[in-house]
Amino acid sequence: MTTTETSGSGDISRSLELLWGGGDRPTRGPKPGLTLDRIVTAAIEIADAEGMAAVSMRRLSTELGTGTMSLYRYVPSKAELLDLMLDRIQGTPSETDHPAPEGDWRAGVEHLARTHLDLHRAHPWLLKVNQARTVLGPGTVRRLEEAVAGLQGMGLSDPELISVIITVQSFVSGIARMEIETAEAARATGLSDDAFWGSQQPFLEKAMLSGEFPRMAALSEEAFGEFDHFGFGLRRLIDGFEVLVRQRTVSDAED
Repeated sequence: MTTTETSGSGDISRSLELLWGGGDRPTRGPKPGLTLDRIVTAAIEIADAEGMAAVSMRRLSTELGTGTMSLYRYVPSKAELLDLMLDRIQGTPSETDHPAPEGDWRAGVEHLARTHLDLHRAHPWLLKVNQARTVLGPGTVRRLEEAVAGLQGMGLSDPELISVIITVQSFVSGIARMEIETAEAARATGLSDDAFWGSQQPFLEKAMLSGEFPRMAALSEEAFGEFDHFGFGLRRLIDGFEVLVRQRTVSDAED
């Protein structure tokens, strides 16, 4: 899955004005029949259904029943629109989004992971956006505020807290990529997972009997079956963080 868009690649000042207020009304032309909210909502709906590549000012104008030039009175280009889309989805909680109890950092880590996975499942096009330079709007900052608050009980330094967030989100993005790309491959080829792997079985069975791959041949039939990789990995991450938190607790007690 290649990257097709880059956040923060447009007029950053204009994006920030639109995100934080003071720049959401057109400065010229007749009384507007559109709103910035409608434009962003329509763009997200198109991206969710068809991918980010399907989002264009021309396509949006068709969906909204207006002229393309009318959209430019609200947002300069697709680059700034992308910044608004990203901030909107960050600030929109999912149905399962319930903040963790205050002071329970383990629940905080799990909440962070599950909300990030929900976000990618709801908006698969996110994986094709380079977010190395995210424009920080209210939705994004609010989500980060929630994440930091959920980790306060860990007793870590500020850089370490941010690193925990990066670690968890990177793990989740990997799981989401595996899920989404698997689904995309099935749609693109018309071949189910069972059919794809089944077609390779005769060759793999011969390879396993050759004695050249003893470790692989020794694996059980369940090795590549259904398994909760997300839950397993998340528990291991929490276990690892637990070791660090305990070390800090002992160190603080000795000081």
